Amino acid sequence: MATIEVKPFPELAPSTQYKADAIRAPEYGRFLEDFREGDVFMHPRAFTVDRSFAQEYATVFHDANPLFLSAPYARAHGFGDLLVHPMQVFNIVLSLGVQNNSEKAIANLGYYNVAFLKPVYPGDTLTARSKVIGRRERGPGKPGIVHVHTLGLNQDGAVVIQYERKIMIPPRGSESSNPGKPDLPFPAIAKPIIELPAIKDPGEEMRWLTGSNTYFQDFEPGQVIVHKNMRTITDEHVPWTYRMGNTHPLHYDRLYSQGLSGPMSGEPIVYGGLVFGWLIGLASRDTTENMLWDLGYTEGYHTQPAISGDTVGALSRVLATEEGPIPKTGVVHLQLIGVKNIKTAEALEKFGADLFIKENDKKELGKEKIPEKIFEIERRVLLKQR
Repeated sequence: MATIEVKPFPELAPSTQYKADAIRAPEYGRFLEDFREGDVFMHPRAFTVDRSFAQEYATVFHDANPLFLSAPYARAHGFGDLLVHPMQVFNIVLSLGVQNNSEKAIANLGYYNVAFLKPVYPGDTLTARSKVIGRRERGPGKPGIVHVHTLGLNQDGAVVIQYERKIMIPPRGSESSNPGKPDLPFPAIAKPIIELPAIKDPGEEMRWLTGSNTYFQDFEPGQVIVHKNMRTITDEHVPWTYRMGNTHPLHYDRLYSQGLSGPMSGEPIVYGGLVFGWLIGLASRDTTENMLWDLGYTEGYHTQPAISGDTVGALSRVLATEEGPIPKTGVVHLQLIGVKNIKTAEALEKFGADLFIKENDKKELGKEKIPEKIFEIERRVLLKQR
């Protein structure tokens, strides 16, 4: 045991000279020139997810799947405990990377190839690291696009999540003073394999804990599911940004936001990972209440920002179904769409099929972008069969 004796100490401020030449103003984040292809960033801080935080995330973000709420239910299906929600894992790992990857970002341009490889349980500790896989400059003085590959690891060093994202980063205008290192370990999995425990049939006593209309057999390609419940985001998004570990001032500092120009200026912007999480949760009662595993996401975009006071909602479209890799399971491929400040049913009636066209493809198709549309992504989920 270490002991430190507590002694009275003098008040020194009145007698200490102010030194105008000794001012430090630490600054975080990286400019475009600080990203070199092949560099690896070991992100600071580690994050232990306790049980109460895991359950609170699942409830605040409206998820209906008991795997994230009930330890007996999760154990009855073969898991070691209730699961930390995959979107919580995603948000923590992304947020741990903000200081190196995007604290100076102008915009998050997209998520790619998100794969959840292992269960995360309460008590597990997450760390993150990223590798620069591309940097595209767009001309002198213009922001460029940085492409990073990020890994989330547990306390045993096992990769539990990996994904890519593209970020718009402004230039400094001079050579890097803060590069990463190309020789740091980066255990990315080229051909990722999801490792799950042996899935069990929980028996009839557990069936009443979920709805009866979200089994694999309830989905067929072409279906559009309008998720009626929506969510008004309040200033709660500010503490939730920091609870995930995200340090970008755009999400919680009004003076910073008001000092910007363009569509991101004004009120703090809701951290996109939170919007993503709310949309997933709002869709869960209709699509994933009987999900056994989130198989991941491909190529998703925040097409408009959200601020406090906006009301967000979700729609899902079934793209494909197939038999699952585990007995009595099936895989459903979904497209998730997010809208704001318009009822989901009204959005479908107003925009129809155009809701499901990528916003970046619309100019080429001679179509207008939809200002009420805020998000688009595809996902695959493993569901129980009835």
